[in-house]
Amino acid sequence: MALAENPQKPHRKLSGALVRARRLGGRRFGAGKPRPSPRDAWRIDELPKRPPIQFFLPNLMLAAVVALVVGIGSAYLAVDRGRLFGEVQLGEWTAYPTAGTPDADPYSAATTARTGQVPLGSGEGLAFFADRDNAGDRLTAACDYRLSGQTPPARMWTLTAINTKGALLNTDAGRVALDSREILRKPNGDFNIEVSTKARPGNWLPVAGSEPITLVLRLYDTPLTTGAGLQEISMPRVLKEQCR
Repeated sequence: MALAENPQKPHRKLSGALVRARRLGGRRFGAGKPRPSPRDAWRIDELPKRPPIQFFLPNLMLAAVVALVVGIGSAYLAVDRGRLFGEVQLGEWTAYPTAGTPDADPYSAATTARTGQVPLGSGEGLAFFADRDNAGDRLTAACDYRLSGQTPPARMWTLTAINTKGALLNTDAGRVALDSREILRKPNGDFNIEVSTKARPGNWLPVAGSEPITLVLRLYDTPLTTGAGLQEISMPRVLKEQCR
């Protein structure tokens, strides 16, 4: 039994020697070592440092002030712009079908509350505004204009001129409006309305001064209060005649 086990011992010794030689060779020649990582070259003092705690509160307050200024400023500009949202453009005229309804956006509601103007409700009618002529020039009381064409279907309509603050003009004629009950029409239903500081024959809307103005055409009891079909109607043209 002893003779049978002795021949295996040299083999075991030889395999153990080979393993030790491989280990020693790997250590000597650098085999088996992990590759250096780029992070090994980092230094602790080169890492990004956090800002000191004493700068946190000033930065936070500065960010809050900037947010307040931008937020309040943008809201003020939106309310002070003088124009509502949800507008519908028809030639020189602009309408706001949702103004005065529960569907009005908060900015439009704030604008009407700030200016004090009361828009027509959905069951009352629809108002159209024109502050420029057919050439795109700003309307002013220093010029004469002619409104030519027809109005959309309505039981009654009125035409007035207001200043930049939304107030009616103090005219020498003592009249500030023109309505459909006194309008003179052509055989085909068209009409011409003269807008001037001086009296004109026929349909005349008096204005006063030389400041910018806006024409307001209010339609009462009209089927257009919902805003449907507005793009298919025709509005009177605003033509500039002469300026003083």
